[in-house]
Amino acid sequence: MPGHIAMIMDGNGRWAKKRLLNRIKGHEKGADVVREMVRACRKLGISILTLYAFSTENWGRPKTEVGALMLLLRRFLVSEQEELIRSNIRFNTLGRTEHLPDDVQASIHVVKKLTRHNDGMTLNLALSYGGREEITRMVRQIARMVDSGLMTADAITERTVAEHLYTTGMADPDLLIRTSGEMRLSNFLLWQIAYAELFFTRTLWPDFNEAELIRILKDFQSRDRRYGQVD
Repeated sequence: MPGHIAMIMDGNGRWAKKRLLNRIKGHEKGADVVREMVRACRKLGISILTLYAFSTENWGRPKTEVGALMLLLRRFLVSEQEELIRSNIRFNTLGRTEHLPDDVQASIHVVKKLTRHNDGMTLNLALSYGGREEITRMVRQIARMVDSGLMTADAITERTVAEHLYTTGMADPDLLIRTSGEMRLSNFLLWQIAYAELFFTRTLWPDFNEAELIRILKDFQSRDRRYGQVD
């Protein structure tokens, strides 16, 4: 079983369009699937689940849609905090959360505090997140350390880099799943997925379910992960 699963949740808008519904309805349905996936991964014994919830590029969407997404996010944080506590799930975020609305930041702070000692599973929500931004941020942090004399350039290792990413202290994803049929990474965890197994499904995110997740896990178990070496 993969220890860390990352998911690009794609297709909410197309799901709504196919049904002649407002895009927001697709996001609402997608939020229900998030709940299902968190429960499924907890039940299956997955240690870390990372969900790409809102990218740095998503700020360019219409203000009404961004506002609705922020409202859905806050509702999710409020409604799910009791289940996260009960299920022993630690809540964490990746990204520039300081750019989120104040009420959302406050809700994030509360849920993080309430679940900080949970050790059954970690749920990462990537919010206002971009892989290139994360790497740029890491470079700046390490450059400041070199400039201040805390370390030399020759002392920089892959471990140094990993320790200055949002995922510091976490294992890299073993499996990346993207829904909706799109076959690209969309600026998600560019450093961390170097050796992740990739799985692309044509299923739109609102139609994704536990049964399909299990089929993907079975496919994952059949793959030969060699990490550039030979058997």
